[in-house]
Amino acid sequence: MTTWNDADPPLLPRAALHRRMLGGLRAASMVAGTMVLFGPYVLGMWIARMGGPNLHHRVQWLWARMGLFLCGLSLRVEGQRMAHGGALVANHASWLDIFALLGPGRINYVAKAEVRHWPVIGFIADVCGTMFVERRPAAAKRQQREMFDRIKAGQLLCFFPEGTSTDSLRVLPFKSSLFGVFMSEELRESVWVQPVTVVYEPPAGKPPSLYGWWGDMPFGKNIWDVATHSFGGRVTLVFHTPCRAADFTDRKALAQSCGDAVAAGMAEWRWRHLRL
Repeated sequence: MTTWNDADPPLLPRAALHRRMLGGLRAASMVAGTMVLFGPYVLGMWIARMGGPNLHHRVQWLWARMGLFLCGLSLRVEGQRMAHGGALVANHASWLDIFALLGPGRINYVAKAEVRHWPVIGFIADVCGTMFVERRPAAAKRQQREMFDRIKAGQLLCFFPEGTSTDSLRVLPFKSSLFGVFMSEELRESVWVQPVTVVYEPPAGKPPSLYGWWGDMPFGKNIWDVATHSFGGRVTLVFHTPCRAADFTDRKALAQSCGDAVAAGMAEWRWRHLRL
């Protein structure tokens, strides 16, 4: 995985005292809220496995909405999200994308295997049903089978084909490696892939790249910047027309088509709404 580092981090002034106090309260509330909801989420998963309703989906949705609220973001949705299983592919701006894409409803993320070993984040991701992908040829067949089973079960898998996060103002070319799974004999005829453009609009007077997290930017500082400077921001999800893997000759053509749709959505949305 490459790390995009082709822009300078935004220059933010020191927040006023009341904003810093509110930022601290936001951060503490996020930690406390996550801890409070974690128990009901695990209980809901157990109930679902015993044949009961999927209550944990509602808990996950509530966690995402709480995260957006505490980060000073409202959510807007354009287009229709697929109602059946398949895959969502989106541009990647920052850790905030996790909240944004969960906002409309249940999805399962696809992440590199290393994420499973990250402190705290890896544990939460594992419990929440993330599919971890290894880049070893020996694991390819097993991962294809797991993805097939998940999609057949109605899961929406979500991943970020750029392979890195950016400043939120652009869409990088989509890497085609993970698209190869969709072209396998088991999945090709049945899987649908939906491109999604994620667009962030910062509050008035704030840098356009306020919500991006890239390069060597410290994670803690980025969280603090959002907590103390994001008041009245918005994130928009633009759901494009889903495409069937079987309609493309190979993984590169599928990745190119999805990447073009996401990039066009970014350009059109910014022209219509931001004139940037």
